[in-house]
Amino acid sequence: MASLTYLERPSSGEPEGLLVLHHGRGTDERDLLPLADVFDADRRLHVVTPRAPLRLQGSPGYHWYLVPRVGYPDPETFEAARTALGQLHDELWERTGVPPERTVLGGFSMGTVMSYATALSADRPAPTAVMALSGFVPTVEGWEPQLAGRETIRVLISHGSLDPVIGVDFARSARDQLLAAGFDVDYREFEGGHNIDPRDIPRETDWLQAVTSV
Repeated sequence: MASLTYLERPSSGEPEGLLVLHHGRGTDERDLLPLADVFDADRRLHVVTPRAPLRLQGSPGYHWYLVPRVGYPDPETFEAARTALGQLHDELWERTGVPPERTVLGGFSMGTVMSYATALSADRPAPTAVMALSGFVPTVEGWEPQLAGRETIRVLISHGSLDPVIGVDFARSARDQLLAAGFDVDYREFEGGHNIDPRDIPRETDWLQAVTSV
């Protein structure tokens, strides 16, 4: 049984897809749950929002891994979170009957990092898509993104050009790396900081509809 706490927003009928939204640093599983009805007003999808496993003294909320340097997660805590998420995703696929190829892994900031980490791991099934909001493909000792053979994964990237927390160069690097490997990447920068841009919600909603259409 998966060790992570999570919340769910079920579909209105038989789910046409699964959307797993991984929250950012210092929040919890409630943070992105309201986006379920924004991105999927017709309730076609089963939506799940997991809680990260770490609590840090003096810091609010929950964290997926320790941050010795932006872009370079601590290997031990990163691997623990990646393993726990893999167990949760496996459990969700079995319980809901929705397979990986109809699953979108998404998130914000640290949650984007974990979406990339699970979607691009050689030992994990490939999802249909990744929604990457203000994050990056991590550089971690002992882990490498597996790009060859996963070119069917569609990726949406949205990142603030003025982001003071995770610089936009991280998003550009992910875009260039994925495009060079043959991925379908929908990329947009917005004039703003470290946040989800409300002006980009319609594009993200349309994209999600397209990648989960049966």
